Amino acid sequence: MVAAFPVFDLSRFEQSDIAGRKLLGREVDEICRTTGFLAISGHSVPRAVIDAAWLKARAFFDQSAEVKDKVRAPYPGYPYGYLGPGTEALAKSKGADTPPDLKESFNGGPLSVPEGLVDPQALAFCYAETIWPDSPDGFVSAWKAYYAAMEDLAARIMRVFATALDMPEDYFQPMIDRPISALRALNYPETDTPPLAGQLRAGAHTDYGSLTILLPQPGSGGLQIYTPEGDWREVPPVDGAFVINIGDLMALWTNDRWVSTLHRVVNPDVGSAKSSRRQSLAFFHQPNWHQEIACIETCLEPGQQPRYQPVQSGPYLMGKFNATVKPAA
Repeated sequence: MVAAFPVFDLSRFEQSDIAGRKLLGREVDEICRTTGFLAISGHSVPRAVIDAAWLKARAFFDQSAEVKDKVRAPYPGYPYGYLGPGTEALAKSKGADTPPDLKESFNGGPLSVPEGLVDPQALAFCYAETIWPDSPDGFVSAWKAYYAAMEDLAARIMRVFATALDMPEDYFQPMIDRPISALRALNYPETDTPPLAGQLRAGAHTDYGSLTILLPQPGSGGLQIYTPEGDWREVPPVDGAFVINIGDLMALWTNDRWVSTLHRVVNPDVGSAKSSRRQSLAFFHQPNWHQEIACIETCLEPGQQPRYQPVQSGPYLMGKFNATVKPAA
């Protein structure tokens, strides 16, 4: 039921003593063992920062295709800039061959390159230049302020996660002090024609990194998760809260103790009141490029072996991203 969607008050955790934090950590552990999705309230991200990013993203998408194409990603597989309709099929990251998703997006990466980083793959991929638009006015500053706020919020949530996993609260900090995160503004245009067979606004997929911070449009529908019971369930927007889901690397870190939940964005009914435009902002938090992701010791029972071989954060992300991109004609 929608009413049962869990909401976690981050301020309550941050204001608690050690014993209180451990109790709240257990709540998060239980949520992440089942759905892997929760809403975060009490996050202290300024309303002005959220509103500015939201309005500037909408104004960007309101521009003509010709204007948006000026900042289009220069080739398939380039991670940042504008990705127009027909360029991405997220379900392909799970091996499903589907038509392209019914969406467009603007994407930006880390705000700076770590001093001393020389890895050519990292510089060409996660630290590639974000292709900034000239319009609307104020877009870049609003974007950067929101990105910085999400980077801070993600680090705070990772402290909760460490507590939930019976590790020191700062356990993840050295692994995420140079994160290769990305921010994506998504626009799902109003539907006026029936989709192709198997075509969705966003095909069924799991996210790739440690966690995702999603800001869905108030009152919007369409985001669904696949439940342990084998059903698709709607994820409601929660007023004043972000929707959080854990990603593949967190599932690997926890030996599948936590669930990287399959989710999708379904199409509205053509011609109905639901057939409206939908917008969201998604921040994909990703550990440092060279960080090895291997099973955490508290997630192994005595005598149990890790289910997965360790992976490196950056190359893992690059492989997943490239699998979703439509190749050049």
